[in-house]
Amino acid sequence: MWQRFKIAALYTGGLLGPLGGGVVAPMLPQIGGSVHASSSAVATSLTAYFVPFAAIQLVSGTLGERWGRRRTVRVAYVVYAVASLACALSPSLLTFLAGRTAMGAANAFTSPLLLAGLGGAVAPERLSRAIGTFSSFQAAGSSFAPLLGGVAAALSWRLAFVVVAGAAVLLACAPPPGRPRPGAEAPSWRPLFSGRMGLLSAGAFLSYLCASALPFLVALYAGDALSLRPDLTGLVLVGFGLAGLTLGSVWGAVTDRFGPRACGILAAVVTAAFVASLGRTGSVAVLVLCWTAAGAGASLLTVALQNLTMRAIPANRGGALSAVSAFRFAGAAVAPLAWLPLYHAAPARAFGAAGASLLLAVPALRATGRVTGERAPG
Repeated sequence: MWQRFKIAALYTGGLLGPLGGGVVAPMLPQIGGSVHASSSAVATSLTAYFVPFAAIQLVSGTLGERWGRRRTVRVAYVVYAVASLACALSPSLLTFLAGRTAMGAANAFTSPLLLAGLGGAVAPERLSRAIGTFSSFQAAGSSFAPLLGGVAAALSWRLAFVVVAGAAVLLACAPPPGRPRPGAEAPSWRPLFSGRMGLLSAGAFLSYLCASALPFLVALYAGDALSLRPDLTGLVLVGFGLAGLTLGSVWGAVTDRFGPRACGILAAVVTAAFVASLGRTGSVAVLVLCWTAAGAGASLLTVALQNLTMRAIPANRGGALSAVSAFRFAGAAVAPLAWLPLYHAAPARAFGAAGASLLLAVPALRATGRVTGERAPG
């Protein structure tokens, strides 16, 4: 019973990071009114959260493995809770941004180590399904963040951060297993610079650059080409996250049966096709269908990449997962710079280019078999 509770806590921890990261989006005007800043200025809190979250993951996993997953995650949860309360009590934009930065930095030490801890907490034959379930919880965090923020905005935006802080305190009571590994036992940085890790990082970067980070582009297209109201645009976008939420555990079982590399290749091709078609949809219904299907494919690609990364460096799972995750969110940061100029010139061309670029993940995934001495599928 206690073991099931600890595993459930690991899954729930995967939800907390995306939830705390995206909760501000529906509350920008309310926060701005309280901290005496414009909505645009408050929107920089998203950047303040995700930049340290992505950057610190280059090292956080390996450091956490050295310090011990259990101790590191527990401290990170406490920092996350304190930073959330600092946001809730912020009298000014500067203190609010400082709190958001601390939240992002703390999350960099939780997400990868939780997934690494999950690998040690479940039986090997259940690992793929566990990874898929963890992915579903992460998608749930992204999907529920606007809901929590919207409800809090109607009452008090500060309440959302109190809820997040309370959840972090509770999760600190059930950190993942993992003792400190100092001295000769300390995981090495060297395996992170292997060809296999480079290929997995490239695949993760492309998965966000060309698919998961495109809601802003889909929202623009829905308004510009289909004249959709902003409130209805949110309903169009939610399908992508819901597909990941409902299918994560299914994709875990699928990758168990057919292998994560083969599934990743298939997912990249299918997702690329639906992303490329988005700019040529002539109705809201078709746009919703294509975007939701792209979400299903992107979810399978994420599960496959996490599965391959989990197995890449058994002696430093946390380091491998955090390094690849850093490149994933770097793709999210680059996406607006890459696609907005092309979109303003020709919307269909922007989506087509994104879909075509995602196909570059196929040779990267195939090459992981050759790098590790395994026969690549196909």
